[in-house]
Amino acid sequence: MRVRRVVPALALTLSAFALAACGSSGDESESGASGTPKPGSTITYWASNQGTSIEHDKQVLQPELDKFTQKTGIKVDLEVVPWSDLLNRILAATSSGKGPDVLNIGNTWSASLQATGAFVPVDDGLLAKVGGKDRFLPTPYAATGAEGKPPVGLPIYSAGYGLYYNKKMFAAAGLKPPATWEEMAETGKKLTGDGRWGLALEGASYTEGVHNAYILAKQYGADVFTKDGKPDFTSPGMVQGVKRYVELMSKDKIVNPSNAEYGQGTQALKDFATGKSAMLMWQASQGSLVSNGMNPDDIGVAPVPFPAAPPAGAPHVNSMVGGINISVFKDSDNKAGAAEFVAFMTSAEEQTILNKAYGSLPSVKDAYGDPAFQTENVKVFQKILAETATPMPQVAAESQFETLVGTAVKDLIADAASGKAVTDESVKSRLKEAQDKMAAAG
Repeated sequence: MRVRRVVPALALTLSAFALAACGSSGDESESGASGTPKPGSTITYWASNQGTSIEHDKQVLQPELDKFTQKTGIKVDLEVVPWSDLLNRILAATSSGKGPDVLNIGNTWSASLQATGAFVPVDDGLLAKVGGKDRFLPTPYAATGAEGKPPVGLPIYSAGYGLYYNKKMFAAAGLKPPATWEEMAETGKKLTGDGRWGLALEGASYTEGVHNAYILAKQYGADVFTKDGKPDFTSPGMVQGVKRYVELMSKDKIVNPSNAEYGQGTQALKDFATGKSAMLMWQASQGSLVSNGMNPDDIGVAPVPFPAAPPAGAPHVNSMVGGINISVFKDSDNKAGAAEFVAFMTSAEEQTILNKAYGSLPSVKDAYGDPAFQTENVKVFQKILAETATPMPQVAAESQFETLVGTAVKDLIADAASGKAVTDESVKSRLKEAQDKMAAAG
């Protein structure tokens, strides 16, 4: 599943857009469930690119939108927006007031976009229309905005990180999936050689870099923001977590240095699917692996490793909460129709159909009775999402954090690939540079 990507230059200007959008014409307290939708009306929907292509998304979504129209009489004008353009389009809409009625947002953007004031808050009226808060899994619901404020969307596609491993390779070597980073290094070394590597990484993807950095930083007891919202990227736990991640290439040597050039959702998945690597840390993506030629019977999933000796009090985190939320634009002139559409898209029937099509996880509990979500691998992801996943920081500056820290991790992996030493000092220096840039940006 493609969870999200941020455009770096735009992410750094999100705070400015937040201020500019505060004059939006809508009333911030206005309910998305107010009024009665009129049959024959039209809503516009910006869908994020969840499938293998824009055309694939249209093939998945259009039959469901037609079903909604047949049920309600409300037409849906669909546009699937590529991830490379989505944040750009959203920010322009929050500034101008000219946007869709309903749109998808990456859930890690929630608090940043919430600060713009450009989205209809999910109040009790809208929650009642969708069947209540308790229908939703707690962790995806927690990634819908800053704590203590009404959410700015509801989760529709969910995902967590897991350790994919090639069951056939592991069985031939007499190995089991590693539970600790120490075991990961030893296991990866036994599976590296003869043109094959223990692990594939997406080194050139700053989003993958920051997601993994955040997971490991939490494992080593770090909080990336202080209680008053200031960045804290240079704490010992943050440095140790980032270093541990980069050392998979620099020290353990279980990652091909060429992975420093691998972007998101492409080469690393293909390397794993075609047997060029034995392991892959990624979100729920079995469909992508099969489409790249992997035998489904060879695909195993285990939790991402955890330190053998974590610091006292460190939470047992194996994943960030990945996923997509659906939101109503405050300047919509058809909020009642938009609310009906949100209720439709979060219904058990549609959650089952859409998440099966995309290989993601439903965000509502009542969709999990379908056999597609009862497989061994899906149950592993369900358990991770329910028990050991944590949302990315729900603060207004989250997008800036992702861009700056993700870029620092990407640069450190590039250093490792070129043979430069990766030390506590070099990691801290890169992270301090990211922290200073964030402070300078305000």
